[in-house]
Amino acid sequence: MSGVAFGIFLATAPGLEAALAEEVAALGFHPARAVPGGVEIEGGWRDVWRANREVRGANRVLARIGAFRAMHLAQLDKRARKFDWASVLRADVPVKVEATCRRSKIYHAGAATQRIVRAITETLGAPEGGDGAIRVMARIEDDLVSLSVDSSGEPLHRRGHKLATGKAPLRETLAALFLRQCGYDGREPVLDPMCGSGTFPIEAAEIALGLAPGRDRRFAFEDLATFDAEAWQAMRAQTVPRATGLRFLGFDRDAGAVRMAGENAARADVSAVTQFACQPVSALTRPEGAPGLVMVNPPYGARIGERKLLFGLYGSLGEVLRREMRGWRVGLVTSDGGLARATGLPFLPPGPPVAHGGLKVTLWRTDPL
Repeated sequence: MSGVAFGIFLATAPGLEAALAEEVAALGFHPARAVPGGVEIEGGWRDVWRANREVRGANRVLARIGAFRAMHLAQLDKRARKFDWASVLRADVPVKVEATCRRSKIYHAGAATQRIVRAITETLGAPEGGDGAIRVMARIEDDLVSLSVDSSGEPLHRRGHKLATGKAPLRETLAALFLRQCGYDGREPVLDPMCGSGTFPIEAAEIALGLAPGRDRRFAFEDLATFDAEAWQAMRAQTVPRATGLRFLGFDRDAGAVRMAGENAARADVSAVTQFACQPVSALTRPEGAPGLVMVNPPYGARIGERKLLFGLYGSLGEVLRREMRGWRVGLVTSDGGLARATGLPFLPPGPPVAHGGLKVTLWRTDPL
């Protein structure tokens, strides 16, 4: 497959496909098509590497490695054995196969998985399962078997910096896309009055400094036959961080959360431009300098605390923001529209619901207050 363009799928949480497509297009990947569950682009293996390293909002990157028709299991077995697995997979790296079937004569996903596993292990010699296994996905739809490989491995929100988290942390990938939906591009300050483990200020600081989200982690594509270590090192060396005079602020009433946020910022190399302090929302005052963006992910009644008690919290949050943060825009993430409205903030029409840890959360945005 070297040198040949193929389909690449960047997965995201349903509801965020359009925001991810914007980010992917802005990074120069073309064409960026939003489809249910993610974004499709076309390219080669170097595009797969770069997408894993540079795209902030994707959960994982799947490389489409081939397709063939199969009407029954014997045909699947035969064609899977003829597939050139060695062009993508290595014989010394274990594999794990996941098959799904829809509207096809082959309807038993378990039997399909078994046939493909056997084809790979017997023709290539790669062992099945175990630690570090490469995920091969087979989607059988309308009798077409589409094969993909998960080039990411660990989900992309695990960037290796946020080791310490509090209750119900927001994933970095979601935070990045919510920042984008609020119009954030790295050229204004960001403040979070309920910062928890610091996700929003750290993410905003990385964007401002031009730090690639995957700069410090390993990816599954490094264990594929298509990997070129020298070319990968050259790609990683190309990115030079920018300077910024901006500051990214986080406050929380929980001293433990503030400590964790500071530790996470240090691991992400953004300590010089971030500042975290222990204080309640009621103590918030407007920072000096130009206005920017307030990003906040308050507790939701569905998970932390009782909903009735939270109306007071959201009410006082709105009151403080209206009083202290004139000229700033607000982005608020919550699973409860009633709580969002309890802030009394002049919200624009809310964004689409987005799956987050078993809940559906929504981004509520304002114009400058």
